[in-house]
Amino acid sequence: MKNDEKLIRINSISEVHQIFGLPKPQHPLISVMNFTLGDSPDLTKLPAYDVLNFYKVTFITKLSGQLRYGQGHYDYDEGSMLFVAPNQLVGSGNYAENSEGYILLIHPDFFLGYPLAHKVKQYGYFSYTANEALHLSDSEREIILSVYQIIEKELQGRIDEFSQDIVIAQIELLLSYANRFYRRQFITRKSVNHDVLQRVETILDEYFEKGLPLHQGIPTVQFLSEHLHISPGYLSDLLRSLIGQNAQQYIRYKLIEKAKEKLSTTQLNVSEIAYELGFEHSQSFSKLFKSKTNLSPLEFRATFN
Repeated sequence: MKNDEKLIRINSISEVHQIFGLPKPQHPLISVMNFTLGDSPDLTKLPAYDVLNFYKVTFITKLSGQLRYGQGHYDYDEGSMLFVAPNQLVGSGNYAENSEGYILLIHPDFFLGYPLAHKVKQYGYFSYTANEALHLSDSEREIILSVYQIIEKELQGRIDEFSQDIVIAQIELLLSYANRFYRRQFITRKSVNHDVLQRVETILDEYFEKGLPLHQGIPTVQFLSEHLHISPGYLSDLLRSLIGQNAQQYIRYKLIEKAKEKLSTTQLNVSEIAYELGFEHSQSFSKLFKSKTNLSPLEFRATFN
């Protein structure tokens, strides 16, 4: 972040409306800002960087310019979505005047008393970065647009005792569709994703071959994501779609494979092997090994004698 670009924390949805020069939201905990209309908000009024205290789901239907996320930029395609959770660093970007789309803002308190209050935290794409945005097909785009329009109409109409239930149902539908469409995206980009899997394999093999666990400990998901320039959440979801294991599970799989190799081809004792693989305590290594193989390290070694 440049020194002249001020970081602003935005605590309420009303503050966003104020920045845009819009009337206060109909509901203080939720708002749909539609910038597909002639009198749409001026996106250039957004601060360079901000941290929000609420969820933000952006749906771009037309964009000329760049979207800033964190300290980088990302060129959106038409029909893209980006999900931001509370307390993430985001940016406004450099939008052209003819940009079109919707921004849905939801304060976590809006979910209180509903199962979605807990379920929303299970949607991993809220931790993805901008270069891991959801890119919609034409048919998917129409579905998402229809959900946004229903939410917008409900919030603009007469708010009654049914309003929150209806809006919550539509938000859950929106998030479920996003979940489905991200799974489709993992499949349709298989050639790219298999390349990521190959790189994960290479990074882990080199990590063990160079003896790095001795000094740096067991490799972590964060370590992998930093080397791949992929967010931890996106990496885990991508691997799960390819091999049925998330990033942490795959690291453990590789650990067990390296342990088997050492147990079957060296005379190192269990403590020495545990230490070489990055474990501080051999008991932790033995417990993990048995949970994955149904054999203790010594029982596994005995099968080769």
